[in-house]
Amino acid sequence: MEPGQSQVDLNTVVEVEISALSVSDSPRIAGESAEHIELLAVADGPLPPILVHRDTMRVIDGMHRLRAALRRGQETIPVRFFDGDEADAFVLAVESNSAHGLPLTKADRKRAAERIITSHATWSNRMIAAIVGLAPATVAKVRRKMPGSATPERGRVGQDGRFRPLDGAEGRKLAGDLIAENPDLSLRQIARATGISPETARDVRNRIRRGEEPLLTGPRTGPRGQRGGQRGPGRPVGRRRGTAGAVTPVRMPAVDRSRTVRRLKDDPALRYSNTGRTLLRLLGIHTVSPQEWERITADIPADCRRTVAELARACSDNWSELAQRAAEHQAGESVGA
Repeated sequence: MEPGQSQVDLNTVVEVEISALSVSDSPRIAGESAEHIELLAVADGPLPPILVHRDTMRVIDGMHRLRAALRRGQETIPVRFFDGDEADAFVLAVESNSAHGLPLTKADRKRAAERIITSHATWSNRMIAAIVGLAPATVAKVRRKMPGSATPERGRVGQDGRFRPLDGAEGRKLAGDLIAENPDLSLRQIARATGISPETARDVRNRIRRGEEPLLTGPRTGPRGQRGGQRGPGRPVGRRRGTAGAVTPVRMPAVDRSRTVRRLKDDPALRYSNTGRTLLRLLGIHTVSPQEWERITADIPADCRRTVAELARACSDNWSELAQRAAEHQAGESVGA
């Protein structure tokens, strides 16, 4: 569940006196854009409803529309109300401004991330990143720079509302114990009970079936799944294909992928360029659920499996290269920020 959405009455719109509304606590450091206000003021038709925090009458989303209504000489404006605390109201304000309308600046987003980390310290970096419109790595950097680091001891809550331990080894150990006691549990049941991803749960179950420990061990990993040891010349530390002890990468859950792709589709830089639209189409392919992937895999004809496997590996290599290059560009931007 996305923060705040269930506490907004989408079906009720009421006319409210503009003079009764509070305009404080905006996520925009520099305030509203006069040019954008003018565009709204001269546009034909009524302005869409704004979003207001019922307890404080503070405008959560729609400051530009409010200013435009005043320019039009209106005394009232249509309003939808949000019921919740002020911290969640700010989260919804940031989320709304990131999703549509005039985008927040990078400085606005970083300041919003700081505030949300303080008020919702158990939320994951990826969850906060999706709300403020920053990369998870940037949110992690903001978190590290804050006094006390604002980091919970045991774990964080993701966008799907599930708590996940920061110590991945602990989650694997819990999953191993649970599988030993209840071998017939589904991967999703194991993941839900232990706070790990279904993919990690699958890896733990496979390791147990092979008679191995659930924790990642071996020459390329330490006893608690941390990387270490020696590596051969010219071979970077990372996962290996086709080995029993291969390191399972941390993957974004399907529900998070779907939400993230939907947000990317709202980005004009992607939506209005040929390469951006191509990228969005390719990313959209990978929003299918784990269950759907299972069905697709099971239905591959026997005489096609080898060819499909080779093509899948080639596609995986292409995506890995894209991920590496994107990470390198992001690291360069973070250094220059």
